[in-house]
Amino acid sequence: MMKQMISIMMILILTASQGAATVEDSSAASGDVSSNTWTLPISPTLPTYLPSPCSGDSGRLSVKIGFTGPQSEPDKWYTTPGKPLDFMVTISNDGKTEVEAEASIKPESCPFEWFSWTTTSLTIPAGVSRSVALQVLPDESAIAGEYRFEVEACAKCRSSDSFPAKFKVQAFDYASETSVSGSGQFQINKDLRSMNSGIKSSKNVLFSGSVDALVKNEYMIDAAKGKNANFQEQDAVDNYNSVSLGDALVGTESFKSSAIFGGVGAKVKESYDVSQMEFKSQDFTLHQTGSLKKNAEFKTADNFTGYYLIDAKQVVPGQKNLKEFEEYFGSFEINRRILFRDATKSSAPCQEGDCLKAPSTSAQSPSSSSFTSPCLSGSCNKFTNALNAFTKSA
Repeated sequence: MMKQMISIMMILILTASQGAATVEDSSAASGDVSSNTWTLPISPTLPTYLPSPCSGDSGRLSVKIGFTGPQSEPDKWYTTPGKPLDFMVTISNDGKTEVEAEASIKPESCPFEWFSWTTTSLTIPAGVSRSVALQVLPDESAIAGEYRFEVEACAKCRSSDSFPAKFKVQAFDYASETSVSGSGQFQINKDLRSMNSGIKSSKNVLFSGSVDALVKNEYMIDAAKGKNANFQEQDAVDNYNSVSLGDALVGTESFKSSAIFGGVGAKVKESYDVSQMEFKSQDFTLHQTGSLKKNAEFKTADNFTGYYLIDAKQVVPGQKNLKEFEEYFGSFEINRRILFRDATKSSAPCQEGDCLKAPSTSAQSPSSSSFTSPCLSGSCNKFTNALNAFTKSA
């Protein structure tokens, strides 16, 4: 019995020793594995959204382009080569904070050189609009036709916007330019007659002596639109002086716009014979169609020694008769502006409330005292109507 107990104890001791050795070997093996294994980093948790640099401030810009001048003015978008058009660019900020907006030109069919600016900056408070003037100047070689461009506005934390614009360049039916400087003798003769516009213009200038600059321009468009003139004559003289005895600057210039042919009935004649002219800046402009129709304007600024005459009149048969006459001998400096308009319309005077009655659709035979039109042209009928109005008002 004793022997069996001793045997069992020895077996238990040996089993415990083997178990300890196994644990020690397992520990060593485990240490070797851990020393040769890479530890993976812990992945950070990403936010569900990225923070915005605008800090909650957002909105949009809006752009508008308009022409300067009255809203009721027709054909504002017409111009001619060398004549500017004035636009107004307005940018609105509907955000909650002030922004520094940048406006840029997208020229499309226009050269960049035509624009007074191609990029500009505007500080626009929240909920406010700001405007900036934009001038477009087609060059002298611009081809007639329609041109388009856009203005785009952008700013930080704002949606950008753009707005289109267009205009038309109207070609000259006639243009003549002369520029002279030097000493000696010079003569120029011009004679213009246009039945379509009822314009007659003549110019005869002769000088002997010395001049720094003598410029004579003429432009004509038969069917001008917008603010384009049907006829424009520009004269300039800079520092003319007689050199020898008998030298002089002599000229006779006349212009007529006949009312019978749809004009304003204006006639201007200018004559001068001077020995010295420090400067002369003159402009005669006729608007027969377009926004400024029935308008003739004569402007001149002169400093001279000698003789100078202005003879101007306006005759609208049965409606208007005006005369202006000025004559100068000596040394003078003058500024003169004469403006003729014909905005009147031929109509019979109202009697006993007749003007309140609805117009009759039935044809009326002319009275025995009326003049019957002998022709079918509009200008001739216009003249006959003016005569009838004159007889009724007499």
